[in-house]
Amino acid sequence: MASKKDYYEVLGVNRDASGDDIKKAYRKLAMKYHPDRNPDNPKAEEQFKEAKEAYEILSDDQKRGAYDQYGHAGVDPSMGAGPGGAAYGNFSDAFGDIFGDIFGGGRGGQRSNVYRGADLRYNMEISLEDAASGTETKIRIPVMSECETCHGSGAKPGTSPVTCTTCGGHGQVRMQQGFFSVQQTCPKCHGTGKMIKDPCNTCQGGGRVKEHKTLSVKIPAGVDEGDRIRLSGEGEAGVNGGPPGDLYVVVHLKKHDIFEREGANLHCEMPISFSTAALGGEIQIPTLEGHARMKIPSETQTGAVFRLRGKGIKPLRGNENGDLLCHVVVETPVKLTERQKEILRELEEINESDSAKHSPRAKGWLNKVKGFFD
Repeated sequence: MASKKDYYEVLGVNRDASGDDIKKAYRKLAMKYHPDRNPDNPKAEEQFKEAKEAYEILSDDQKRGAYDQYGHAGVDPSMGAGPGGAAYGNFSDAFGDIFGDIFGGGRGGQRSNVYRGADLRYNMEISLEDAASGTETKIRIPVMSECETCHGSGAKPGTSPVTCTTCGGHGQVRMQQGFFSVQQTCPKCHGTGKMIKDPCNTCQGGGRVKEHKTLSVKIPAGVDEGDRIRLSGEGEAGVNGGPPGDLYVVVHLKKHDIFEREGANLHCEMPISFSTAALGGEIQIPTLEGHARMKIPSETQTGAVFRLRGKGIKPLRGNENGDLLCHVVVETPVKLTERQKEILRELEEINESDSAKHSPRAKGWLNKVKGFFD
């Protein structure tokens, strides 16, 4: 007995520790050193047994008093107070609490047989115009609804479910495995605690039936790709009278012919003619609200971006409209007539006569190329 570790030291508590402190310390060590959780650590089993023995003694007031007064000799197994004695009941309670926490049930507790219905998701495609201005539309979805014949009980009208004979209505059964027990869902009633002898003909005892329902969905102005609209209580019906789930409508934007959205801003590609890019001018561009006119300065190059403020989208969570950004693309003329070709050749000759003045970017690029090869 003299070679044994001090029980308080084993549990890591002070000698004046309360019963709750001792129980908490033991539960922590039991979870840490249980052999099933440490298959590759042979020392874990020894540490687990030490903690178990310490708890068996210190959790019993009478045995703890004897240990405090006489040490290990005061709780010698030969005197009927050591490991394997009446203290097993305390150990079982504590360890049962541990596994009750893991498997969802406490000592003397009972799981609820009422379950909330599942949430549903519906993917909705809308146009960019509808996303910007908002709209209202109808959708048709398949759901599991409460059976109207049996009102969700699963039993034929005029009859009622009876208490499960396997679990006694608790919905769970306790299985003994060595010195501890594990609580699990009753295999007979699947956790409901009830058995249906005469099932409803409509739902075949399930309490729910599959049906389609049509719902009206309001799409607020400013929604963007991936935004979710929650319809509370429009999901699947609950089980055994539980509340229904929710329906989440997920917004997806259809590809637009002209605009691309980036948050509150819109982008569009704006092709302009060669002459407009060189000489400047005024062009008409589309917006979500109609048309707008924009001035193009002379000598505009491909890649230039012009911003029309406030011509984007007012976001769902914001006060100001975004902007419309127009990206310039200078269009090269195609299918030229002989006269057009003649004019362009003449223009090219004039440009080449003073390329540094008329084509500074091309001239600069050529100089860089020459320098690279030199």
